Amino acid sequence: MLLALRTRTHHERFIADAKQALGDTPLDALVNNAGISPKTPFRERLGVLNGEIEAWHEVFQLNFFTPVSLGRGLAGHLARAKGAIVNVTSIAGHAVHPFAGSAYSTSKAALSALTREMAAEFGQLGVRVNAVAPGEIETQMLSPETEVLIPRIPLQRLGTPDDVASTIFYLCSDDSAYVTGSEIFVTGGQHLF
Repeated sequence: MLLALRTRTHHERFIADAKQALGDTPLDALVNNAGISPKTPFRERLGVLNGEIEAWHEVFQLNFFTPVSLGRGLAGHLARAKGAIVNVTSIAGHAVHPFAGSAYSTSKAALSALTREMAAEFGQLGVRVNAVAPGEIETQMLSPETEVLIPRIPLQRLGTPDDVASTIFYLCSDDSAYVTGSEIFVTGGQHLF
């Protein structure tokens, strides 16, 4: 899916295929979970002073513009279900992170702001929009050096994909029927420092 959504043409094709597959069926939830955080050829964080500017375009295309396109393209189906959108942001969108670069961090900060704006717009359709901001979660995206961050996490452990998934499930369920425009930190308390 990551490769399939890297350009506007791919977005349009994916949305057309999704709409055709759905037909008149309502869409209960859209979870925008794709994200990339590339490193330079020397495994440095992709920052303002290093790396190719084209890499920034790729990061923003997937991390920010894909949720815009999918939300817009599937709005009608979501409205029929009075559904929910959950954007997966990041702790890196709220503070400088030692392993996430500037491109990734600012794309996730932009997605955080977009969540609030989408909540205001999609609320008129009866669709709730929230975000989940994970911290250090045991996935392939983690840097090998992540273990050094555990002492900065009050719960003294890395998070699991289940920690994030259960929060997303809550935000998609009727248990959060009056929650919109919120961002829940799933960080073990790391965001407190």
